[in-house]
Amino acid sequence: MIADLHRRALLLSYFTVGYNVVEALVSLLAGYLSGSIALVGFGLDSLVESLSGGVMIWRFRHGPGLPPEVEERRERQAVKIVGYTFLVLGAYVLMESLKKLYFQEIPAPSLLGIIIALVSLIVMPAVFIIKYRTGKSLNSRSLMADSKQTLACAWLSLALLIGLGLNYLYGFWQADPVIGLVVVAFLVKEGLTALKEKKLCTCASCGLPPGAGERD
Repeated sequence: MIADLHRRALLLSYFTVGYNVVEALVSLLAGYLSGSIALVGFGLDSLVESLSGGVMIWRFRHGPGLPPEVEERRERQAVKIVGYTFLVLGAYVLMESLKKLYFQEIPAPSLLGIIIALVSLIVMPAVFIIKYRTGKSLNSRSLMADSKQTLACAWLSLALLIGLGLNYLYGFWQADPVIGLVVVAFLVKEGLTALKEKKLCTCASCGLPPGAGERD
């Protein structure tokens, strides 16, 4: 059972990396063709998201056969990296949102960008649910933290969709950076939560014996 969950976690991580790389390339291409900074930012965000998926691949590639102390150390390292990735994402989105507002950088209408955002808005929530349930079954803090980053990607997709949609339909470009600032608060909160959990929720501090959790 645990081995099956580890395989599922690994497959989810491979899917996340593959999807985000494709999403990044398409978004960057669409942003280049339309001159949309929002799309370019979304593409760069997808590349950062793929880092988190890469961390999960590193985390689960050896399955459940590691010594408890090695698993615990790897878990703490993975949660830490995911937490800092959240904060990097938040800083980037904040910078881009303020920059767009200050310099009045208007995203060009892009139907391809709207399609990308719609696809991501459909795919990412489903991946989040599967990741979170798998992480909860494994008692894996790193996978649950990574699932929340996947959810953050869905929120970013919604922000992109609203921003591009309002600009495409009504020319209201300010919606995109304003919603981006709301997403920043979510990213920072989740990043700080992940880093706090790394420090406070070790096996001992959670009341679990060494090796408990992912190894049952």
